Amino acid sequence: MSKIATLTLQQWGNSLAVRIPAAVAKSARFKVGQPVEVSAQDSSVLIRPIGEPRLTLAQKLAAFDPGRHGGEEMAATRVGNEVF
Repeated sequence: MSKIATLTLQQWGNSLAVRIPAAVAKSARFKVGQPVEVSAQDSSVLIRPIGEPRLTLAQKLAAFDPGRHGGEEMAATRVGNEVF
């Protein structure tokens, strides 16, 4: 289901900005942190998702499971070229 909103461009530094209303973002299935591509076509602007949202470091650490990912351990003795 398509949503339409009438918005006003605002100054944001040297750029122009517009907020995407929640209903429009939901309809477009946009998510916070999601990378998007913005392009100009004739007198229109197209915003389209180009991937999944990027996780923050805190989110990555929360999802880390040492049992699943094997963890990391130090060798107790010298190995390879360390052996004299």
